Amino acid sequence: MCSGGFAKCLGISLMPLSIVCVLCNILLFFPGGKPEDSEHITDQVWYFGGILGSGVLMIFPALVFLGLKNNDCCGCCGNESCGRRFAMLSSILFAGVGVLGAGYSVIVSAVAINHGPKCLFEEGNTTDWGYPFSNGNYLGNSSLWEACQEPKGVVNWHLSLFSVLLVMGLIQVALCAVQVINGLLGALCGDCCGCCKMNLH
Repeated sequence: MCSGGFAKCLGISLMPLSIVCVLCNILLFFPGGKPEDSEHITDQVWYFGGILGSGVLMIFPALVFLGLKNNDCCGCCGNESCGRRFAMLSSILFAGVGVLGAGYSVIVSAVAINHGPKCLFEEGNTTDWGYPFSNGNYLGNSSLWEACQEPKGVVNWHLSLFSVLLVMGLIQVALCAVQVINGLLGALCGDCCGCCKMNLH
């Protein structure tokens, strides 16, 4: 497969992943599936890991990868100014942007999962909003989840959505890393060496 065609496949894969990440981040603004005051929302949600990191910043690499297939590789034969190799090199830069964006989302998600959700819990003789869990101690012990009195089901909600963001971010990092290699090969070897040779005969 031509490196431009492969890049297009990567771009097509990144688009739905970005949409899923944006939706997950938006849903996290409704802990337990219900509207809450802004001060009752987990801090890491406001870092917009899914919206900015795996969402907006990932749209640019995806669009660039999709555009690499627009110029037919065989149509560039003998045309040194077609810019195919430069396009493949520029895709490496955008892939790097994608890695940074998705990496940011992964870090935010990992911290949020370890830290746990913000909720109403009892501390001593009073109840207050805060973080009843620390250092991921609730992950292996679901009986601790009952400490969160409000919003109902917030631990499941928090853990599920941030886990999706974490997994999607890791996949995005992997896809962008693959495009870095693909872009280097395309820039060094040409987009489709065999195809040009066949058309010259």
